[in-house]
Amino acid sequence: MENKKGKLKVGIIGLGDVSPVHIQAIEMNDHAELAAVCDTDPALASSIKNVPFFTDFNEMLATQDLDVVHNCLPHFLHYPVTEACVKAGVHVFLEKPVSISYEEGLLQKKLEDENSQKICVCFQNRLNASFVTLQEWLAKEETGQITGIKALVTWYRENSYYELKPWRRTKVEVGYGNIMSQSIHTLDLVQLLGGEVSSVKATLSQLLDIDSEVEDTASSVIRFKNGARAYFHATNANINNSEVDMEIVTEHETFKLTDGSLYRVSEDGSKEKLAQDEQLEGAKFYFGASHKLLIDRFYQAIIDDSTDYVSVSDALPSIRLIEMMAASSKTVAEPITVSIDSFENN
Repeated sequence: MENKKGKLKVGIIGLGDVSPVHIQAIEMNDHAELAAVCDTDPALASSIKNVPFFTDFNEMLATQDLDVVHNCLPHFLHYPVTEACVKAGVHVFLEKPVSISYEEGLLQKKLEDENSQKICVCFQNRLNASFVTLQEWLAKEETGQITGIKALVTWYRENSYYELKPWRRTKVEVGYGNIMSQSIHTLDLVQLLGGEVSSVKATLSQLLDIDSEVEDTASSVIRFKNGARAYFHATNANINNSEVDMEIVTEHETFKLTDGSLYRVSEDGSKEKLAQDEQLEGAKFYFGASHKLLIDRFYQAIIDDSTDYVSVSDALPSIRLIEMMAASSKTVAEPITVSIDSFENN
């Protein structure tokens, strides 16, 4: 599905921090052209040259013959704006998270199931060279099954981060804090590696002296139905933005994902580098190049009418995991273990 000029006509709704990464990817794709942009701040019109600018996304959808829209809005607008795009006959590339709650995520899935328009959720780290290579190693019979996973996301967000965009600290607008805004990418990889979750025991807390309704720190033990266990820790209270650090232990091997690379760790502690993530010039170091890879894949899926992208159904387990962590953490004195069955029956 390309327009008469042979290119997908693409729009962007929301010109926030991540939008330049999307714009760069669109401009580098031979099958697409940026045809319209939208943001409620009219001052941003001058930042996008030679492209129609709108402050009302409904007007943009009604007046522009778009094939795809990138939804880069705050979390609470992910579902309603995606719904409007789909009902207008437009495919959607949706920034994470898929929704602010598991309940709303199920509505997003219904939207996907009942319409022909495709919705791709931006879990681009699945396409990192380091993670793809890890999956190739894990598929080898001699590697054995995963027995344990460690995942650490230790970043820093100062008060100005929340003051600049207050929705980031308001429960009804952001959903959750660090585990939805920052470390959800890592949670997604953890559940993708571990498989079906059986239970979660977690604490969500606020370590920063910031007026916020949501957590900035989370620790959790996640157990999987296959017997594997994961330890996950994420915070915005670090002194800087350290590299995401993951360790994957199998029956016969140990792997580390850190500094954008995959290492095979020997028994003596020495490391063999197996893969290095690509970086795009001008992008933040922790964004890497995989936004472009996933956007390219989604556009090709639209053209080929395939399902080779990260669907709503693919993205839902991360939201379910977040809400299981939150449910466990509500018993402050002694966090309980929340099973997948008890969570879904509530």
